[in-house]
Amino acid sequence: MARPVKFAHVVYMTRRYEAMIAWYKDVFEAEVVNMDPALAFMTYDDEHHRFAFANLDLLKPDGGGADDRGQIGVNHVAYTYGSVGDLLATYERLKAAGIEPYWPVHHGTTLSLYYTDPDGNRMEFQVDACSAEAGKALLEATDNPVGVLFDPEALVARWRGGEGEEALLVQPAGEPSPVPAAHGMT
Repeated sequence: MARPVKFAHVVYMTRRYEAMIAWYKDVFEAEVVNMDPALAFMTYDDEHHRFAFANLDLLKPDGGGADDRGQIGVNHVAYTYGSVGDLLATYERLKAAGIEPYWPVHHGTTLSLYYTDPDGNRMEFQVDACSAEAGKALLEATDNPVGVLFDPEALVARWRGGEGEEALLVQPAGEPSPVPAAHGMT
């Protein structure tokens, strides 16, 4: 049975964008890897990112105030699998149980499948698409940290057909993926 090999990162929704970034810099001695007015990615180790922050003042300007806990807080937690095969085997197992991802996206740094539990908590199951160092460089240079959609069934067919992990991890060409409403950022 395929299981995650490590906890990867957590994404927070906030109306205290700059204050949160400053706090995580101070507390974790984290550095900003990529930041624009809407999203920031930070790390404290060799991982491409351990924290991400979504600025609700920009993403949901008509929402509540800085203390409105209805939108503020954890957006999702991420778990890394050891291989594309493990990730896709988990996809197949969950699909057979009637559990399907709401967002299959290749972020460039990771190949990711997003799920919600019965309470609506979001989680990302991912496999690294590159080394942490290359991921950090990609995040620093990209204008599209969100990534592009992919078809899990097509990827499973390629995997089952014997295509190698390196080929399966190549980010497909495509337009930047919109963030789905189920992800809480739209």
